[in-house]
Amino acid sequence: MKRRAAVLIASCMMLTWSGIVHAQTWRPLRNQPRFSSPGTPLLLTDGTVMVQDSDASDWWRLTPDANGSYLNGTWTQLASLPKGYGPLYYASAVLADGRVIVEGGEYNLGNQQVETNLGAIYDPTTDKWTGVSPPTGWGDIGDAPSVVLPNGKFMIGHIDDVQDALLDPKTMSWTVEPGTGKRDRNAEEGWTLLPGGTVLTVDALLAPGAEKFVPSLVKWISAANTIVRLEDSFSQEIGPAVLRPDGTVFATGANGNGAGHTSVYHPPADRNKPGHWVPGPDFPGKLDIADGPAALLPNGSVLCQASPGIYHPPSHFFEFDGTKLKAVPAPPNAPNDPSYAGRMLVLPTGQVLFTDGSTDVEIYTPTGSADRAWAPTISSVPTQLTRGQTYVASGTQFNGLSQAVAYGDDAQAATNYPLVRIKNDTTGHVFYTRTHDHSTMAVATGDKIVSTNFDVPGSMETGTGKLVVVSNGIASDPVAVTVQ
Repeated sequence: MKRRAAVLIASCMMLTWSGIVHAQTWRPLRNQPRFSSPGTPLLLTDGTVMVQDSDASDWWRLTPDANGSYLNGTWTQLASLPKGYGPLYYASAVLADGRVIVEGGEYNLGNQQVETNLGAIYDPTTDKWTGVSPPTGWGDIGDAPSVVLPNGKFMIGHIDDVQDALLDPKTMSWTVEPGTGKRDRNAEEGWTLLPGGTVLTVDALLAPGAEKFVPSLVKWISAANTIVRLEDSFSQEIGPAVLRPDGTVFATGANGNGAGHTSVYHPPADRNKPGHWVPGPDFPGKLDIADGPAALLPNGSVLCQASPGIYHPPSHFFEFDGTKLKAVPAPPNAPNDPSYAGRMLVLPTGQVLFTDGSTDVEIYTPTGSADRAWAPTISSVPTQLTRGQTYVASGTQFNGLSQAVAYGDDAQAATNYPLVRIKNDTTGHVFYTRTHDHSTMAVATGDKIVSTNFDVPGSMETGTGKLVVVSNGIASDPVAVTVQ
């Protein structure tokens, strides 16, 4: 259990690691939020970002400027959650139809630990939240792990046992599954969606075990073991696990004894087999990630936030390039932050938005660029577009190669869905359409043709422009279009 209160300013100074990489940059938003505690950010399918005021019911929208800059974006308030609901540490996701679901909460509206079973779903087209009933028999949901499966169903794990529940967004009905084959309870675990639709987790209780959920079997199977222990044996906290473009998963540890282990999962050719793990590099200086954020950068590296022990500042930031951990610059509040205070979100620009509960929201700009083989490709899209109309775009890899964002178990902000961006040739202004009803929510779909619907904004500038599909901050090659 983490502290509910804001992190106190620490007197310790941040350590300086030899070999730190300085090319990467952090920059504060030009217009910082007016609300008190920016928490979990979620990327809406119209390119805007919605951010919760932590442990409260209000939500806010960050809209990029006319040139597509989030650094120069502006804030507006959105509708608040239903009365009596304002969670901290909860399950969340952007669904295939573009709505946003929030479930549970370890805390609620500043109360002591309550493990609430409240939930709500947000419709961005109406700016309205609607309450969601819990799965039958679930008295608590709390900080449940969650994932959107390739078929679009939203899955959460019961923190008290091995049960899972699947929500059908079309009917808004839950199906409770017994968690067949699961070795230990779901509490404190994080879930990573793999190519082929299976879901990987590292056991937080029965370490060093790992497991996979196979949707076609509705069953959990072994995913071998991590070789090194990644959980903290006292708190059962664990770090984020991120799928990389090469198909491996970089999993980080929360070892309170200062071991700071990591391990890399190699999926098998047959998804129903266990696969295997290879220990990765340890974090230096007795650092670990006892809950905390990580994000897949367009260059294929994983940005992560680590701090010493369980819930202690200061934080340090690293990029894992598939072989090594490289220290990179940290945002200004890092000396005061334990890793669990951070949240990351991959933006359509390829940058990473970072919040830590303070009113200093920062954006990280990485170096390097994406391999073009990782980008979405457009095979079909209308080139004559009318404002206010809905169209279909088809192609490959619209959902990217990864969920791109992870955080132990307490925050989920996956971005494995397509956005459609149009840049006007004359003004250079950038417009995001609202995408919805994607044909799949899978990752790394290869050469399979997938699709999404997109709504051309009624206020969009007319004339010629370039249209791209973006996922996980990587854009397709442009298609020339005319908006009329």
